[in-house]
Amino acid sequence: MVIVDDEQLVRMALRLVIDGEPDLTVVAEAADGDAALAVVDEQRPDVVLMDVRMPGRDGLDTTRELLARPAPPRVLMLTTFDSDDLVLGALRAGALGFVLKDTPPPRILEAVRTVADGHPALSPAATARVIAAATGPDSSHSRDRTREAARERLSVLTEREWETARAVADGLGNPEIAERLHITVATVKAHTGSLFAKLGVENRVQIALLVRDAGHSTCRRAVDRPSDVG
Repeated sequence: MVIVDDEQLVRMALRLVIDGEPDLTVVAEAADGDAALAVVDEQRPDVVLMDVRMPGRDGLDTTRELLARPAPPRVLMLTTFDSDDLVLGALRAGALGFVLKDTPPPRILEAVRTVADGHPALSPAATARVIAAATGPDSSHSRDRTREAARERLSVLTEREWETARAVADGLGNPEIAERLHITVATVKAHTGSLFAKLGVENRVQIALLVRDAGHSTCRRAVDRPSDVG
């Protein structure tokens, strides 16, 4: 793992917590985005714990650059309450999750392990704020463009794929989706694979954000497909 943060004390504290675990190792640190890119190229870590706000190249730009490269690491964002827009952009770019800097160490370790396994890690408090940022007040024109772009991308899905996308946006795991849709887990995995291919996304967080951008809340009920909504 690589820790990227412009505050040395934060890096030291995180390193002490992470290196104290038998299954986790910090191989390097970086104080800014440019240094992070060089360190990741050299060390090839599985996970990067990335600060959002840094001088020079910030965490959002760095995440986009990392995730555009072949065989990128998994990125877990570090944020404070005033960083919602940047974190939302990082999730759209492919980061697998985020934790607040004041999150208790056991929860940070849990998030690191979750992301290392390839699953989203979204702390409840921060998730609520990011959802609010995604659905909150914005210019009507910008909101309409975002909604129409998301609906256009989702319109290529079959009815079952759309139902699967909605279930993913509700935060359900594969067994829960199978139960909701009355299909097998293997079929859920097949539909999810189709979602990744058709939507050009890399993880379930990006699917959830597309569903929200299309104007559909994450409630547990069936709705019309995006192409059928006026």
